[in-house]
Formats: sequence, C-alpha cells, structure tokens
Amino acid sequence: MEEKILKISHTHTGIFIERSNRFLSHVKIDGKTEKVHVHDPGRLKELLYEGNRVLLKKVDSSKRKTKWDLLAAFYKNTPVFINSMYHSRIAREIITKNLIPFLGNYDNLRSEVKLNHSRIDFLIEKSNKKIWVEVKGCTLCENGVALFPDAPTKRGARHINSLLEVKDKLNEICLLILIFRSDAKIFSPNEKTDPLFSETFKKAVKNGLKVFPLLLEYDGMWIKFLREIPLKKI
Repeated sequence: MEEKILKISHTHTGIFIERSNRFLSHVKIDGKTEKVHVHDPGRLKELLYEGNRVLLKKVDSSKRKTKWDLLAAFYKNTPVFINSMYHSRIAREIITKNLIPFLGNYDNLRSEVKLNHSRIDFLIEKSNKKIWVEVKGCTLCENGVALFPDAPTKRGARHINSLLEVKDKLNEICLLILIFRSDAKIFSPNEKTDPLFSETFKKAVKNGLKVFPLLLEYDGMWIKFLREIPLKKI
C-alpha cells in the first residue's frame, strides 16, 4: 500500500559542501555557496558529505539567519528525507488516516503532552484508554537493517523511560519509527552507536511498548507511506 501523506515540495537542488555545526551547513546553489539550516540532530555521515546532491526549500523570513532549509539528501539516486521539523506532522497524518489500526478510530488526539519530565508527541484517547505515542525519525540503513539512533541520544532513552512509568491496564505506550530509507527491510535499535538507548528500548518492548517501524518515501514533493516493516527479534 502506497499513500501520499504530506506535500513538502523542494524548490532547489544543491551540492553539499560541509556541515559547519549541528544546525548549519554550506551548500552550493545555482553556483553560489549558501548557508543552509539543518533540522536533524543525527550525524547523517552517509548522506551529508562533500559533493552529494541535496534538495532544499527556500524560506523568506526576516527572523531567519538562513534563507534555506535542507529537506533531503541523495543515497544511490534516491532522496532521503532528513528534516525532523516535519516528523510530528507526518505522524499525525498517519494516525488520522487510520493507517495504523491500533491507533485509529480515536475519540481525541492531543499533541506535545507533558508526561513527567518529558513531552510526548501524542496522546490518543479512546474507549476509556489512553495511548501515549512517541515519534522518532530514522535515516540510517545498513544491509537492509534500519537503525536508530545514528548518534547517542539521552533524550530518546528518557522519553522511553517516561512512557514506561505510565504503562498499566488503562495506558498503552507506543513508538512510531518513521523510516525514510526505502531499502530497509527490518528495524533494529542501534546497539553499537547507543547501548543505553538500545537497552532501554529492549526493556520497554518486554514491558509492553508497542513499536511500529513505518517505511516512508520522499520524491521531492510528497512524503509517501509504503508499509510497516518488522522489528528485529529482541
């Protein structure tokens, strides 16, 4: 099943030069070097390297330090979406379109809900039950295995621990993994890069965390939902 989820049109194609810091990169656009905002905390080393093609969106705002947003980078001639600013909107579309039956047909859907020491992406209320939903984006894939995270994330482990604290008969907990690598066949936590997150993830799964690894595709205009892929046996 392939379904269009969210329209995010790129306006320009550029050639990546370097990543100056976590949020800033330099890209050659129409022969000129421009400062471009990177909205993704990952390392993205297999995507953001000198000479690689990238897709960009021009943003006209006097409040911005840069006029450009990085949307995607190419991997083997396929654009990989790397802008985490849109993750919540993508996940909301997936939920509201009932593409995950477990989360569908709800009575109420709330965003950015405070839970203990964290803010969780969504709270779904239905049939006297609450479903807490956290969303993560995944762009790393090795030999068909989608891996998260690609850089250590204490925040990610904290979110999962916050979910575990409320798990009971009236509170379900879920993790949506938005996987933007169409070559992925299966999902696994990245034990090599972040042992803490991986152990927290495994503990949570054994204690009721429902994980939905969702395969998505970006064509330069649309984010498309492809299918759910399996979770590697833990």
